[in-house]
Amino acid sequence: QVQLVESGGGLVQPGGSLRLSCTASRFTLDYYAIAWFRQAPGKEREGVSCVGGSNSSTYYFDSVKGRSTIFRDNAKNTVYLQMNSLKPEDSAVYYCAAAYLKRITTVEAMCRRGNYAAMDYRGKGTLVTVSS
Repeated sequence: QVQLVESGGGLVQPGGSLRLSCTASRFTLDYYAIAWFRQAPGKEREGVSCVGGSNSSTYYFDSVKGRSTIFRDNAKNTVYLQMNSLKPEDSAVYYCAAAYLKRITTVEAMCRRGNYAAMDYRGKGTLVTVSS
């Protein structure tokens, strides 16, 4: 089955760290840009970060800038989101989505547009809870 699967969520104390994974099944992530976004209960969906075809092409939203790193490991067919100094307001379900590289203009434009429903693949999410 062709799918994206997120993992790595869980309960963490404020100030802690988590590494989320977005792994592709039955297709190759090499040809796709990846977006991470999140949604907390009762709140609107919010962009987190995106990566293009290489780890030199990234974008971060202000809410996570300086605390998070997105990077891809094509050998593992996985994109990671390393999140540090976590805050209670980071609590949400985190999703990843994949967009075919030849269909995007820039990673920043893709990320800021946030049209996840139009991307080629989307995962079902992993829950992150930041609480003491």
